[in-house]
Amino acid sequence: SAASDVYKRQGLGHLRGGTAMGNTLFAIGEALIDFIPAQTGCAFEEVTAFSPKSGGAPANVCGAFTILGGSSKFITQLGDDPFGRKIAGDLARAGIDTSLVSFTDKANTALAFVSLENDGNRTFSFYRKPSADMLFSAEQVKEEWFEDAYALHFCSVSLGDFPMKDAHQKAIAYARQKGAMISFDPNLRFPLWNDKKALHDTVNEFIPMADIVKISDEELGFITGESDIKAALPKLFTGNVKLVIYTCGSEGAYAFTKNAQAFAESEKVKAVDTTGAGDGFIGSFLYALKALNVTAESLCDLDNAQLERCIAFSNKFCGESVKHQGAIDSYRKIEFI
Repeated sequence: SAASDVYKRQGLGHLRGGTAMGNTLFAIGEALIDFIPAQTGCAFEEVTAFSPKSGGAPANVCGAFTILGGSSKFITQLGDDPFGRKIAGDLARAGIDTSLVSFTDKANTALAFVSLENDGNRTFSFYRKPSADMLFSAEQVKEEWFEDAYALHFCSVSLGDFPMKDAHQKAIAYARQKGAMISFDPNLRFPLWNDKKALHDTVNEFIPMADIVKISDEELGFITGESDIKAALPKLFTGNVKLVIYTCGSEGAYAFTKNAQAFAESEKVKAVDTTGAGDGFIGSFLYALKALNVTAESLCDLDNAQLERCIAFSNKFCGESVKHQGAIDSYRKIEFI
């Protein structure tokens, strides 16, 4: 399998998952500044002002998990510049452990300028050629980091043909060795890839390495070639995958294991900004799993009612998030009932 190939490449073929449950959510990948527009419903060239908000999908997932009451650590590399220092400060103030964040003078911190439609949906313009996170290497990843890992989350933005991809593979192997569950949200960002086939192939290379895969209705066809989630499930339940989350925005969300499935409707709210909503979903979902004492090994044992409880909780969390601008700034603590 692709996962075992990774272990062999990293010299970790002898490793096996542990049994004790850790406490900390780890995420690896990009952190950047989202420049949020002062106006909505207009094109980029019509925006007169932007406000900087710290973001990046893996960082957002840590933010959601932490704001709900969990413990998180974020692995990334920032530029040794004012934007990098702003991100590190903002993440620390949000309660995220930034001790594994490194800085470099070899590239700048990534920037993303956002334009917002009237319904809160976004388009992006990225400044990332290269950015500091892309240069983070496998040699910088240490096995001892993951001693208390509950889960490791990652996305596809940092899986291009640059050093950060190898760092992901090493982190995944180490986290799995410690018994952590591996969570993958492809979170497709087409403008960052010159070759769509490379994006498609890379996502499908990493899916088997995950225990949990979160995929949106907008991503399903590109990743699996199927327009129906039921038809796509056999292609997603590959390798280590035990749980598939399928989000449909305002139409609700589904969760599937090989033995159970559930659906929960989204809360009907007026969306101001959907930035970070999907990240909030998976961050809060991982928090719910932790609250239920679910491990990588016991994901298969979740029943319909437990799955529905977790999805409904994440839908509620997202419903609160989209009422506010930004990503981590928009997250609010709610109780898991």
